[in-house]
Amino acid sequence: MTEPPHPYALAPGALTALALTAVEHLVSLDAAHGATAALPAVRDLLKRVPELSAAPAALHGRDGDALAALAELCEVIGWILFDAGLDGPAHRMNGRALALAELCGDRATARLVLLNDSMLLTRAGRPLAALEAAARVSGPRPLPTLVATLVLVRRAHATALLGGRREAERLIARARSRFLDGASRHDPPWAWWIDRAELVGHHGWVLARLGDRGRAIPLLHEAATAPGPSYRHLFTAELLAALTGAHAWSDAEELIAELAPRAGDIGSVRTTETLARTAVRLRGCAQAPVNLRDAAAFLLESVPPHPGGQDSPTR
Repeated sequence: MTEPPHPYALAPGALTALALTAVEHLVSLDAAHGATAALPAVRDLLKRVPELSAAPAALHGRDGDALAALAELCEVIGWILFDAGLDGPAHRMNGRALALAELCGDRATARLVLLNDSMLLTRAGRPLAALEAAARVSGPRPLPTLVATLVLVRRAHATALLGGRREAERLIARARSRFLDGASRHDPPWAWWIDRAELVGHHGWVLARLGDRGRAIPLLHEAATAPGPSYRHLFTAELLAALTGAHAWSDAEELIAELAPRAGDIGSVRTTETLARTAVRLRGCAQAPVNLRDAAAFLLESVPPHPGGQDSPTR
């Protein structure tokens, strides 16, 4: 008796090629222009590729390479949805990516998905769940250098959110120290973006979460002015928040003057949300100079609306 035809039309080789081409295209779009620029391509893929919406269990038995490529594509889509401020869909896509990666034994992609979800959960104000997701990355063998570095970064952010000052500082210091060991041959290809500027920015961000703006500001400034992918505008937004919290009014005004004319082109909703929240605080801050409050009002008008139609998403 012959088996019934599979409900999905693409042959394994064609599905693998399509998924890998889509990954390359989405990563390029995101790095150059930000997540919102990649959203139309994501929506098109979700319409054209039924495997992206299928229950992972329904794909059991498919070619391993095709499943791995699909898992990688779902991970990239999850990241784009997250940076576009669509946290619920991003979390669901992360779950799909993790299930597909586990189905085909792709441990490298599974680790990245867990670390992405840890970041999402910290943003959602769920630090304990974020720590749990990061803990699931570990296995019986030591982690590759850059993967271990990123685990420490995710743990530091979640711990800072819990108020664990000494532990958060210890974790981010360990992350920077581990990074200095250099990439190992076991590090996955996805770790290409973990560089010095990334670590410096996260160090500053963790310190800012802890209220240590004096040490955070120079680190965030260094990261914000380094070349890198589009999403790193987030470090600039965190720098403005830290300057505002430190009452560094002239520096904040200077930064807004640089940011506001190009704010409409920032494709990271996490970034524009942070800018908008800081602008709202500044606009209503009686201690801030009038010209800075006016600049904040202009910045608030300049940031693009949330693509999901939300007015003020929470951090």
